Amino acid sequence: MTKQEALLKYVLRLADNVSILGHRLGEWCGHGPVLEQDIAMTNIALDCIGQARNYYQYASKIEGIDKTEDDYAYLRDPLDYYNLLIVEQPNKDFAYTIVRQYFFDVFHFLFLQKLSDSKDKQLAAIAEKAIKEVTYHCKWSGDWVLRLGDGTDTSHEKMQHAIDILWTYTGEMFLMDEVDEILLKEKIGVDLIGLRQEWLKIVSEHFKEATLTLPETTWSQKGGKQGYHSEHLGYILADMQYLPRTYPGSIW
Repeated sequence: MTKQEALLKYVLRLADNVSILGHRLGEWCGHGPVLEQDIAMTNIALDCIGQARNYYQYASKIEGIDKTEDDYAYLRDPLDYYNLLIVEQPNKDFAYTIVRQYFFDVFHFLFLQKLSDSKDKQLAAIAEKAIKEVTYHCKWSGDWVLRLGDGTDTSHEKMQHAIDILWTYTGEMFLMDEVDEILLKEKIGVDLIGLRQEWLKIVSEHFKEATLTLPETTWSQKGGKQGYHSEHLGYILADMQYLPRTYPGSIW
């Protein structure tokens, strides 16, 4: 694999993560538990999609062919998406959404901190801009972890159930493969293994304050970064891609 091939796949992974998560959060628009949080989730979704646009635009420059951000976002098949499995998991309920968001937000924040030091100036610039938004994302989801975890018996039970289910998807965030190794060697990418302990420390301390317990299992779901997904991605893409496939040439 060449450096350019690795960089393209790396950028698409980053783009797909926030694109799919943004669309997942967008499903809450008009359905939030209260109006203020409905608006908050919609704004976070827009932040994610805006970050995805920046990555997709960069992917177009790397590949050097006549592709737009819309082609990357809407005209690829499921096997050509490289997002983490956790971001495509369904909303189910508000607690499930919060746990999914918090797990990813803390990882995303730590990741962007490192990516802002990348030798790739475009990636560093995208990270520096995105980290301002993700700082708020972490605060929002973290506040809800505390509120629901140390809230009523029902909210605590729902949060713990969501943690037990989603925990097995968190390990994939820290798995390194050939793409990661090539770009780490070039001082472009991030050492994911090095992020794990810091992520775990932050999450553990926060969950302890919220009277929540992390599972002991170390087994992880994986495959999303290589294009192998759960059945949920197909349903997301069916919604996302209907308009551009039905009306070619539509723009954001």
